[in-house]
Amino acid sequence: MRKTAPRLRLAGALAAALMLAGIATGPTAQADERHGEEPTLADLAQRHGRYFGSATDNPELGDAPYTALLGSEFDQITPGNGMKWYATEPQQGVFDFSQGDEIVNLARANRQKVRGHTLVWHSQLPEWLTEREWTARELRAVLKKHIQTEVRHYRGKVFAWDVVNEAFNEDGTYRESVFYKTLGPGYIADALRWAHQADPRVRLYLNDYNIEGIGAKSDAYYKLAKELKAKGVPLHGIGLQAHLALQYGYPTTLEDNLRRFSRLGLDTALTEVDIRMQLPATEEKLTQQAEWYRDVTEACLAVRRCVGVTLWDYTDKYSWIPAFFPGEGAALPWDEQLAPKPAYFALREALGGR
Repeated sequence: MRKTAPRLRLAGALAAALMLAGIATGPTAQADERHGEEPTLADLAQRHGRYFGSATDNPELGDAPYTALLGSEFDQITPGNGMKWYATEPQQGVFDFSQGDEIVNLARANRQKVRGHTLVWHSQLPEWLTEREWTARELRAVLKKHIQTEVRHYRGKVFAWDVVNEAFNEDGTYRESVFYKTLGPGYIADALRWAHQADPRVRLYLNDYNIEGIGAKSDAYYKLAKELKAKGVPLHGIGLQAHLALQYGYPTTLEDNLRRFSRLGLDTALTEVDIRMQLPATEEKLTQQAEWYRDVTEACLAVRRCVGVTLWDYTDKYSWIPAFFPGEGAALPWDEQLAPKPAYFALREALGGR
């Protein structure tokens, strides 16, 4: 990917760029596009046949300026937590879809599509599931009921599901989750089949981090996807989370990786994009971050079956990074005051805007 700083037109003009916070950030942004004003990221992505989305979470929906921008700039939403197992089945057989429903209803009001996240994951499981030993027969029944109940509830309301999330370790071996240890690797194919039975039209993905470049972990997904496709298992795509960090280097084989999954007949999506840095943020780091945001977007645009890009929330105000990576942050295209950073303008340029 090209990394030349002059293309950013940002060096020496950082402060001026940040003063342009009014561009396409208000609730009338979509109306402005119809009147010849600045198009939103979603408008620009749609010209390429892609979506441009953001994750969100229930606690922040009471922030009116935040939700106005969420509703105007993006055409896709992913619930950050409200569809996970701990939220949707807090007691065995007792389902609560209120958090997910709130976000689905918001998206519908804004004519945005929703990505379901996530049905099977080793983390954020309720205690009733993690604090007892299961036989394979028992856990298989529990897993099938959970998947099918949730998928049926959101049938016709989500366009895709992250069915199994983070199934592999960094070296390409299977993660020792309760599902793998009790059911073996076949739980992944079963989960996809059960989800497909519950909603034959929804697109079904496997989703993970650190699989942006070609390496042991992404090779494991490639091998698994090839095997699943050969067996006729309903797998439609691979989600590459793209939680990147400046200090670890850019995944230069991203585009090649997207292409090899496409050759298997699979869609791909960049599902949880953020690009963190070691604080404090400097002009140099923000410029590099902007280049990376441009590069990941251009990689998706270059591969026909890369269907869209989703930020893992769009503002540093609600980023998960500082709590999980002390001393790191400033990972998103909008700052904590909802002002656009250089990354925002780089995204616009990558999508063909100004």
